[in-house]
Amino acid sequence: MISPERLDIMQTLWVRFVESLGVSPTDAYRVFDRLVAAYTEPHRAYHNLEHIGEMLKVVGRLAKFATDTPSLILAVWFHDAVYDPQQSDNEERSADLAEQLLATFSLSDGQRRAIREMILATKHTSGHVTGDAALLVDADLAILGAGEARYDRYAAAIRQEYSHVPDEQYRPGRRAVLEKFLARPRIYHADILFQEAEAAARQNVSREIQVLAHPDLGSIR
Repeated sequence: MISPERLDIMQTLWVRFVESLGVSPTDAYRVFDRLVAAYTEPHRAYHNLEHIGEMLKVVGRLAKFATDTPSLILAVWFHDAVYDPQQSDNEERSADLAEQLLATFSLSDGQRRAIREMILATKHTSGHVTGDAALLVDADLAILGAGEARYDRYAAAIRQEYSHVPDEQYRPGRRAVLEKFLARPRIYHADILFQEAEAAARQNVSREIQVLAHPDLGSIR
């Protein structure tokens, strides 16, 4: 749960950001309110405003490597705007919502296509992404390299979002997802994240896989 103070800060930063793109305050607040409504849905234990805030911090560090920083920031805000753990088309629907809500923003056709492509890249079905999409994917996966306590809170939140799935189905399904990340030559594309977080990410993911495979060893809290 994000505090009212942090929400106010996020709103202020959002309005300043989109005003720099020529967006009117009316449209700025309208879109922000829609995004907040989406990211505060009651079923979101992880895919919420805290996640967006953490990603924005990572993107702030990676922005110097971006081709189009404004589009990258917009993609952060919209990449999980639609999130239903029981559906498999969340990214497509998030991209559609971005197209709808950004219709009044002064963006080029190329920027709109780039935002859509970046959002779709967060399906994480391929490790072969490039450019700004790779930076968005890195920011989305930065949680894997977090400190142990933060990672455990993340893993527990994901389990909560999938509470409708029984353990006998969740454990092998979650393991399969995590094992795909470990099978990649590297989790992070940006050298700065690879150097700082790759080892921790692999350690965290391996530890969760062990717990999923052998529940008697402990639990992710």
